Amino acid sequence: MGIGFMDRWRARHRAGAAPDAAAPPTGPSGHAESTAWTADPPEEPAGDAVAGTVADRERSMAELFGECGLLRELAEDAGVALDDSVTSLTALDQLLPAWRDDPQVSEWLGNDAGLYLGTVLHRTVPGAHWRIGEQGRPMLVLPSGREVDVTVLGHGWADQGTPQLAAAYLASTEV
Repeated sequence: MGIGFMDRWRARHRAGAAPDAAAPPTGPSGHAESTAWTADPPEEPAGDAVAGTVADRERSMAELFGECGLLRELAEDAGVALDDSVTSLTALDQLLPAWRDDPQVSEWLGNDAGLYLGTVLHRTVPGAHWRIGEQGRPMLVLPSGREVDVTVLGHGWADQGTPQLAAAYLASTEV
């Protein structure tokens, strides 16, 4: 499962690369296409610079994962305001799933829905943070140490409507 916008983001953040240099071709709604993304974190500097680098990386991941362009476009077209709240997850759960007729859109929307769920969790659960999992997928780590594979949840929602995003949020925050 590829998460295409990561290639574009990585190209923008490569040392010495101009913005959008070597950006891959785009898919539905202008998102970059990709077959896969592998985590190859840069070498960590020594000393106090490590804390700054980790915080900067976390902030960059949160910004990147919060974009969710296709989902935001779909929600806007349906009159749903995505304000990174649990209420917006409930509103998304009420949308008619017209996207299921197009498997390519459904694939992209699954990623976006999962990343949006993760964004809401990240912004509302103190201490939650992002990390890249073993298979190169974004994982949200809750303060309890529990890791939530948000893209799997998002694909379930986009493909079958289950789990509902609001229910997945509540299940993730249960102690």
